[in-house]
Amino acid sequence: MDQYNVASEVFSFLRKNAAYIGPQIHLVMWGMGLLILDFLIPKEKKRLISLFALLGIAAAMVHWYRLYHAGVGRAFFDMISLDSFSLFFQLTVLIAAALTVMMSYRYLDEEGEQHGEYYALILFATSGMMFMVAALDLVTIFVGLELMSISVYVLVGFLRFNLKSNEASLKYFLLGAFSTGVLLYGMSLLYGISGSTNLQVIGYAVSQNPTSPAVVLGMIGMLAGLFFKVAAVPFHMWAPDAYEGAPTSVTAFMSVAVKAAAFAVFFRVLMVSLGSLRDLSTILISVVAILTMTVGNWAAVTQSNIKRLLAYSSISHAGYVLLGLATGSELGIRAGAVYLFLYTFMNLGAWAVVLLLRRRDIPGEQIDDFNGLFFRNPWVAGLMLLFLLSLGGIPPLAGFIAKYYVFAAVIQEYLTAGSKLMLWLAIIAVLNAVVALYYYVKIVVAMFMKELSEPAELSFSVGNTITLIITAAATIILGIYPNVVIRFAEVAALPLL
Repeated sequence: MDQYNVASEVFSFLRKNAAYIGPQIHLVMWGMGLLILDFLIPKEKKRLISLFALLGIAAAMVHWYRLYHAGVGRAFFDMISLDSFSLFFQLTVLIAAALTVMMSYRYLDEEGEQHGEYYALILFATSGMMFMVAALDLVTIFVGLELMSISVYVLVGFLRFNLKSNEASLKYFLLGAFSTGVLLYGMSLLYGISGSTNLQVIGYAVSQNPTSPAVVLGMIGMLAGLFFKVAAVPFHMWAPDAYEGAPTSVTAFMSVAVKAAAFAVFFRVLMVSLGSLRDLSTILISVVAILTMTVGNWAAVTQSNIKRLLAYSSISHAGYVLLGLATGSELGIRAGAVYLFLYTFMNLGAWAVVLLLRRRDIPGEQIDDFNGLFFRNPWVAGLMLLFLLSLGGIPPLAGFIAKYYVFAAVIQEYLTAGSKLMLWLAIIAVLNAVVALYYYVKIVVAMFMKELSEPAELSFSVGNTITLIITAAATIILGIYPNVVIRFAEVAALPLL
């Protein structure tokens, strides 16, 4: 009888708590199903697996929608927090995963690597990200981080017969393992101080003795590990090689989804656990933000490979998000959330255009490959111009709204607190935005003002076309009418304040 009661209690506990991680369960189950399906579908029909992957993401989105309307709550002994903040970032990574799958299947055909494992790893990585953004416990953060990281390590090296892909995967794995060690060291110190892995309990313990060397060292360890995940300087050295060597569709996925999930953890840890160390963390994050913007932008100026250029561009954009984090204010959190959501569309759109240039035996990874694109396909050149202008922050596109909110958060903090550091942050950010326009214009000049160098047809597919339509529409509409995203971000910021 006792065994029956225990089993009943366990079942009841799982039934009540599993609903909060329903989207993650969908992704994992569909991912395992894809691995089985890969054995059953003949080679010439492998691309159909991408449709099943999209169905899995759609099922996760439906469950996410139900949770969104069901209200907030906590699960698994407060290890998972389903609040407006986690819901916001879960939607962001789900959208990124869906768009990545849609623009992948033709690319994998061109590379001769159409395998079910690819789509399964995308789903597993997305599930890990969703655990990360909902985590209210160090253990949950670590488990979600490792599920994401291991999946992405394999995806980076997915082109098995490409030496650059193999090298990129190995570098990313080794540096990622090192950064995880640093992150765990910081976690262990915070656990030792508080006696708990719960972020709120840690926050209370830290507030009791914020000047303790162990607390400061724990904060530095945690921040250093997270700086690596968002490719912030000086922990950015892996990004250009990994972005260049990885399959282009994986690079696109990494540049938006991995970054969004890591920043979500960054925001929650900093605001919930390390809020009492705001003065010290502001200085540290501000210095890193300045270095990240400056190094990313100036390094991009010298690049001739489009994947490395966009890699350094991604690094610089991480610097802009760090500006919102440095303020530690409500507007700063909202600005960072808005930036990451809008960046997902405009950056994936740019990568979708890069994928069009990849044809069999033609990598299409140099800026020179864009020469005369306007004369070959004016619509594609126009879309690339749209995405580049948005990345550069030109109104009335989504990128302008993203940068405007970040700059507004920094300036508001300067006016409120009178911090000269915030004033310098705003000035340096504006100057870096001007530098970014220069290297984006390099691509525009190649498309519109240089002679056609490669007359071959672009590598269109239904999925890539749909991706371009969605990202272009979002870049324009959310730039003109950003209120929906802004209101969602305002609600998302509340649980951290």
